[in-house]
This record gives sequence, structure tokens and C-alpha cells, in this order.
Amino acid sequence: MAATGAPPLPPSHPPHTPVARAERFVWLTARVLEQRLFAHHFRGGASDPVETALDAYRNEDGGYGHALEPDLRGPVSQPLHTAHALRVLDAVGRCAGQRVERICRYLTSVSTADGALPAIHPSQRGYPTAPFVPVVDDPPSALLATGPVVGLLHRNEVWHAWLFRATDFCWQAVESLEESHPYEIEAAVAFLDSAPDRPRAEAAADRLGRLVRAHRLAALDPDDLDAYPVSPGYAPGEHHFPYDYARTPQSLARAWFTDDEMARSLDHLAARQQEDGGWPVRWRRWAPAPALEARPLVTVEALRTLRSHGRPVG
Repeated sequence: MAATGAPPLPPSHPPHTPVARAERFVWLTARVLEQRLFAHHFRGGASDPVETALDAYRNEDGGYGHALEPDLRGPVSQPLHTAHALRVLDAVGRCAGQRVERICRYLTSVSTADGALPAIHPSQRGYPTAPFVPVVDDPPSALLATGPVVGLLHRNEVWHAWLFRATDFCWQAVESLEESHPYEIEAAVAFLDSAPDRPRAEAAADRLGRLVRAHRLAALDPDDLDAYPVSPGYAPGEHHFPYDYARTPQSLARAWFTDDEMARSLDHLAARQQEDGGWPVRWRRWAPAPALEARPLVTVEALRTLRSHGRPVG
């Protein structure tokens, strides 16, 4: 049984806990990668099977493709796929070594003139892509793509020449934000939570927190969502909540919200588990397969967020 990364059935959780309900959903709907991630996080599964499943998405150039990020279809490597791969490696404690060296070489090869990452590399052209992630010939640098990658590499004490200019780009982008939207703020937090200069990161996070509250980018009252605007281009009702920014109590974004605001958002997250055991996708759905593949990702993340904040999941 060790080769599967999961202990034998029946499940080790009581049958009606959030984890047990989610486990059935994962087995019914998830890709092998998310099945093994679930086993790793909630059933004591090993890291090796997760890495093996992730290898199916890796390309010869060191990047990742093959719809690892479900809204980008096709085989070609993309920064968003590669960021996803780094999150998986970080989650299982394997964000180091030659694999990450190859990733950094890929990141170098697709960087913009200022050393950062575009959201979508033009090589995606011709493959099915979500309409809200346009493919252009000369894409600009994007904090959305660069911040989480740089943050994860610093978090794992990876040092590579690519990081120096990319880190400078992230500082400039974060410290100059005046108008933004929730996903870009999340990317900024992912960078700041692991940036080496902690006093500078704390100061930048404090400023961002004031921006989030001033522009109502976090829905602080889940019972009155009409009071909070949805960012342009987002799906109807695609609100973001305190837990989206502060996924762990250790995040710098946790200081942006009162204990009551955080608790209410976590109550809302817990209540969002659906009858089939999974959590819903909040962003715009554009094709059946991406939505189906995204729900297990969202489900695992919801359970991890609840557990990190001390909520019982089973």
C-alpha cells in the first residue's frame, strides 16, 4: 500500500466530518495529483507519490504545462503552471534541489525585460485558454505571476540569479500599488510573507491592509455581500474574504482583520462546503473540464485554510 501514498480504506475519519465528506468528493472527481495531495495532507500520505504525479506535467524546458493550472489548456510550459508546481512542491517539503534549479532556468528563459514573469507567455497562443487571461505577443511583467513564485523560493531559501531582479520587481510593484484587485493583493501577500527584509515587508503589508479596507476588497460581512463591490472582470458574486488574504494565522495579512471579522469569514468558508463534499469554484466558469478539475484544488485549499486557523475539519 505504500506505493499509493494512502493508508488502506476505510477512511480514518468519522463519516460525516468535513474531511470525510471531501474525501469522497476527491475520489469521485479529482485528478491523481489532487488525490495524492489530499492523502498527504489529511491521511498521512507520503511526499514521493505527490512528486510522481506532478512529474506528468513537467516539460523538458524545466517548466510545467498540460493544464496543471486548469484554466490554461495545452502542453506548453507557462509561468502560472510552474507557480502551481512550486506550490505543490512546497506543500510536500520538496521545494529544493535540481528540480527547482531546472524551474529557475525555465523562469529565466521566459522573463520579461525587467526580469519578472508575464502572466501568460505567448507560446500559449493556439491552445484553449480562459477568456479572462488574454494571450498577447509582448506581455508585461505581472505581480500576479511573479509575487507567489518569488515568495515561495525565498520561503524555501532557494538562491538563484533570477531571484535578484525578480525580487526588485516585486518590491517596486508592491510598494507602488494604488489601485488593485483581490488576486493581485493575494500575490503581493504571497511575496511579503516570505520576503527576506522583514521590516520592509511589514511596512508594505500595513499599507496594503489599509488599501484593502479603503477600497472594500475584502467582504467583512458575509451576510451583507451587496455592500462590497466585485472587481471589474470578475464573475458575479466573486467576493474575497479575510481568509483569502490570510490563509494562515502567521500571514502578515492576518493583522488587517479583527478577530471577529476573521471568525465570520471562516464560518462562511466552512458553510460553503456543498452536498457532494466539495467547495465551489468562485471565478468565472468557461468550460466544463476546467471547472471540474478546479473544484478539488479549491476543496483541498479550503480544508487546509480552516485547519490552519484551528477550525475542526475531522
